Amino acid sequence: MRIKTSKTRHTIFSFGIIIALFISACSKFEEINTDPDASTKASRSLLATNIILGLTSSSNGKPFYASFLVSKYLAWAENSDGNQYNAFDRTGFTGYSSVINGNKMLSMTSETNRPAYEGLYLFNKAYNMFYLSMSLGDIPYSEAFQGESNILKPKYDSQKQVMIQVLDDLEKSYDAFNKGINLEGDPLFKGDSNKWRKIVRAFQLKVLIQLSNKSEDSDLKVKEKFKQYITADLMTSNTDNLQRVYSENAKEFYPIYKTRLNHNPYAMLSDLLVNKLKETGDYRLFYYGRPAASKIKQNLPSNSFDSFIGVDPSAKFDVILAAWGNGEFSGINDRYTQNPSGEPVVKIGYAEQQFILAEAVLRGWISGSASDYYKEGIKASMSFIASRTPDNPAYHYNRKITDDNINSVIASPTNQLNGNKEGDLEKIMVQKYLASFMNREWETYYDYRRTGYPKFPINPLTNQNSDNTKMPMRWKYPLGEYDNNSENITEAVQRQWNGVDDVNKLMWILQK
Repeated sequence: MRIKTSKTRHTIFSFGIIIALFISACSKFEEINTDPDASTKASRSLLATNIILGLTSSSNGKPFYASFLVSKYLAWAENSDGNQYNAFDRTGFTGYSSVINGNKMLSMTSETNRPAYEGLYLFNKAYNMFYLSMSLGDIPYSEAFQGESNILKPKYDSQKQVMIQVLDDLEKSYDAFNKGINLEGDPLFKGDSNKWRKIVRAFQLKVLIQLSNKSEDSDLKVKEKFKQYITADLMTSNTDNLQRVYSENAKEFYPIYKTRLNHNPYAMLSDLLVNKLKETGDYRLFYYGRPAASKIKQNLPSNSFDSFIGVDPSAKFDVILAAWGNGEFSGINDRYTQNPSGEPVVKIGYAEQQFILAEAVLRGWISGSASDYYKEGIKASMSFIASRTPDNPAYHYNRKITDDNINSVIASPTNQLNGNKEGDLEKIMVQKYLASFMNREWETYYDYRRTGYPKFPINPLTNQNSDNTKMPMRWKYPLGEYDNNSENITEAVQRQWNGVDDVNKLMWILQK
């Protein structure tokens, strides 16, 4: 899900008139099963490929950093970046063309193969509409995607209705994949329906945990569904992740590899990230960042925790700039910028699933040990990084993540859950935050606004939100909708917030 904050990055279209576009498959995924004798089948396969690539895509260059600036992993020294200082504006109806292409894919599918493609279509639809609603609030869903039926100005469903439809589509997707028919044109899992069931299941849990404020709603049945879903097809390791794997092919370089962006030296690790890793002797610090130049000049070893400095991302820009000029900061690790394949960008992952399960136990939704799930999440994150990083001293400063370091971090007194529900929730969310650096993109922000954790620094002197004491809670609707679907969007904004479309308004999912 790509979201604009301070700058417009997407052309905005009305739901009724957007044009479905094909995106040519990336060269990374050349070995795709197609039938050269059946053009209909090949087209269906190509559509499936592009839908899956869309699900795992990320912005390249500076826009890739946007969510990590909003979520206070980083500061930026090139200029006063609006993402860093919470300047939210409008976003677009992204993902809509992908759903339309899914409709085209289904129209080309025979009854024999249909279940696999229905599974992908319904998952892709639910995925895109979930994140669109998470960024805005109420959106068109029940009347969306029906331009060919002359519904050019679809009504807006309430966010509750959207979430009910998302969960319903995901159940249908799971059932479709459960019929065991494999996809053609799948560049990630070679069409394995078992893998796709796990992806759907993990995403169902993700949607439900975002509904934690609505766990008593009798229509949603959040707790009942959560208990049902954990009985089968959970992810069991990092090999189950929905992720994009990059390569040394020029078309498949990592999003911020040096040829995609030459401004990487302006990225500065935040003190929130650095200090949390230092607290427990967590070697992920040596994989995420670089030692500060000022510390190296003082002859501190590059593999010392003391050589790493975080900056306050809410500080005035002249303070940020001074720290950058003096080398009093840790930049981003070379493995992201000098290694063309970087690391996989995870969209739905095993570590994340374990933290969600830990939170569910903490909330009393399911039985089990919150501590065990939580610690497995930490282990999965650290193992993922270690296994995906070439053995180059520039990428870990000879502080390799080993089983001993993983066990040490897990055993750290600071990381122990102790039965205090609020304190334990904070610890779970902090570790989920640390595991999400350069991954999961906007998920950390969504977790923050739902739980308040981790505690982002907010400086009224630099906060560009209209309420300078708070983080923004959403983006505003696109102007294109006011031009093309004014009656319905006006009704939706009136229904939600008495006619005020503002970034500080709480959408239904956040209201307690």
